[in-house]
Amino acid sequence: MNDPFQFDSLFRSGGAFDGYNILAGLIFGTIGWGALRYGRALERWKPIVIGLAMMVYPYFFYNRILLWGIGTGLATLLWFHHDE
Repeated sequence: MNDPFQFDSLFRSGGAFDGYNILAGLIFGTIGWGALRYGRALERWKPIVIGLAMMVYPYFFYNRILLWGIGTGLATLLWFHHDE
């Protein structure tokens, strides 16, 4: 049986062509691309960094729980960030 909480399943070499992983990469990559463009237009570093992180992290995490958790966390961070 494949346990999702084993260390081996957290980081896998190679691609994971699971529907949930592809969907997460598409959703969070698109949000990250928008954040990157927003940050570049306003010359703010926080949305640029968060946007780059959202576009890159799906290539390194293949576990569904981590993939959706990190993406949701980064999207929440993007939503609540502000420069005073």
